[in-house]
Amino acid sequence: MIYDIRHVTTYGYESPVSFARCSLRLEPRSGDGQQLISHSVEIRPRPADRTQRRDFFRTLTESILIEAPHRHLRIDSRSRVSVSRRAPGRTTQGPAWENVRDVAFAATSLGPASPIGYVFASPLVPVLEPVTGYAASSFPPSGGVLAGAVDLMHRIRTEFKYDPKATVISTPLKEVFEKRHGVCQDFAHVMIAGLRGLGLPAAYVSGYLRTIPPPGRPRLQGADATHAWVSLWCGEGIGWVGLDPTNDLIVENDHIELALGRDFSDVSPVDGIIVGSRKQKLGVAVDVLLVE
Repeated sequence: MIYDIRHVTTYGYESPVSFARCSLRLEPRSGDGQQLISHSVEIRPRPADRTQRRDFFRTLTESILIEAPHRHLRIDSRSRVSVSRRAPGRTTQGPAWENVRDVAFAATSLGPASPIGYVFASPLVPVLEPVTGYAASSFPPSGGVLAGAVDLMHRIRTEFKYDPKATVISTPLKEVFEKRHGVCQDFAHVMIAGLRGLGLPAAYVSGYLRTIPPPGRPRLQGADATHAWVSLWCGEGIGWVGLDPTNDLIVENDHIELALGRDFSDVSPVDGIIVGSRKQKLGVAVDVLLVE
């Protein structure tokens, strides 16, 4: 499948901002059954400086510097991506989860694809005993690692409520778990925490999900949004498998990867600092259009 993606981020400020420095992670990844065809980012006002680098996770990170006073900032990212994945079936067992855990801890590579980098706590995903206990119910002794992860994903989907008003980016994982309310970012963090508590390597993935409207209803422009899910290392034979606890889906061709890291703090599409005062208003609109 080939998708055209438009991701527009806008900021409006009550008073002029004299200086802004931002980091952009808006280029979709290549690899894991996905290939970037084209990508461009238009920024208004025009930055005084733009530099690019690859971070540890191989995500293209663009740093921009805006020195002209402004009350509006618009970042318009456009990409074309080809996606062709063959996901394992939901009934696939996979190797025993204890074996996957032991192999991960024995890894000798420290590169971005090595499982060892995703088994420990990270800034937004602490390892909490209640969350580990919750996940453990899906992983009986010698149970298949993928079967356990699918069961955990299904439980999160059915036992947690999707509620955009329940949390913000800074809401602690402990509070999300206790309330059982949140959004895709929260559900991904909860699942990752549970898996890591068992010693299983789990990464955070940000990206896009094609939205299919109900039969007979037109597709709404801007109805899509950035999405988040989990990538679990299932051993050397199977490798990394995407799992979407918000929708109870094994990731296949309707998911487009943007960036991967330990948690949201590694993959935020836009972050930075400004010199200004008073309030600001953020707007994000994403369109994912199937081309072919």
